[in-house]
Amino acid sequence: MKIHRPRIKRPRKRLRSSRKSLTLLFSIVTFMILLAVTLVIGGIILILIETGALAILTENLFGWTFVLLITFSLIIGAGITYLLGKLMMKPMNKIINTMNELAYGNYKARLHLSGMLESNPSFKELIDSFNEMAEELDHTEILRSDFVNNFSHEFKTPIVSISGFAKLLKEGNLTEEQRAEYTDIILEESIRLSDMATGVLNLSRIENQTILTGVTKYNLSEQLRFCILLLEEKWTKKNLEIDPEFDEYDIEANEEQMRQVWINILDNAVKFANEGGKIAVRIEKDGDTVHVQIENTGSAIPPEERDRIFVKFYQIDKSHASAGNGIGLAVVKKIVSLHGGAIACHSEDGRTAFNVSMPLHQ
Repeated sequence: MKIHRPRIKRPRKRLRSSRKSLTLLFSIVTFMILLAVTLVIGGIILILIETGALAILTENLFGWTFVLLITFSLIIGAGITYLLGKLMMKPMNKIINTMNELAYGNYKARLHLSGMLESNPSFKELIDSFNEMAEELDHTEILRSDFVNNFSHEFKTPIVSISGFAKLLKEGNLTEEQRAEYTDIILEESIRLSDMATGVLNLSRIENQTILTGVTKYNLSEQLRFCILLLEEKWTKKNLEIDPEFDEYDIEANEEQMRQVWINILDNAVKFANEGGKIAVRIEKDGDTVHVQIENTGSAIPPEERDRIFVKFYQIDKSHASAGNGIGLAVVKKIVSLHGGAIACHSEDGRTAFNVSMPLHQ
């Protein structure tokens, strides 16, 4: 079975673009201002020469007329500079106003400039970058709002169950069978609440982590087998065939964090696999990189959904028929990135595969 290998992005220096076109644009504008002032003052002097007034001014070179001419020229120059400066600042004001709209929570705000500015490569890059940022913020806000609503509902359901069955237990007059059943329900709902809270705390902790710590060398193959056994109850309920086919590989990583990665991916594979389907786990080594593929049979993920599955709070199952809160794969991506690895999803022809590429050494 061929494993699709996501490309690992190696750290590199950020190169700052020179933005030559933008520099050239401002140079042209400045030159136009100077040229306009020069032409106006030159025109005034030419008129004075033609009318013979310049001869009078030269006779009174240090008189009030010369001072008046200089003052008049400065006023004209300042006026032209102000008008051209105002014209040049018009798009900048528009950019600032649109940024302020975005800052105050209007995530629908988009930047549009007209004329030659919109066709200028540097301004076009600015417009595209700003609008892309605003679109991502808008989408994240929608996901966050949906998550808050869904998560509130998810939290409320087990709390109501725990409260209701606890009241029944307190009232008494129950058979031993009923008491055991209600106790089991309270226990299950408590575990469900704990899992949801743990997911949110994990996401918060991982997102705030910038440096990988707790790195040890351990057996990756043994870890994957252990994670498969942890989920045995879930995949046996769906009569799934588990096909772990790989040799023994050692890796340097944070063992606890990588356990979260495999459990989350395997749990998703079990959740979305078809009844009586199959889950295959493969490991391949390529130089100093190890590639892990976890593939399940079942409905393919639509192409438009694949770009969002690693976004926090995003859920493929809009009906919420299956358990989950849209946090697991976001945590997975962050942990893999912390280890200098990459993760990708391929889904077609009734098969979905998550491919993780990791460096063997940290």
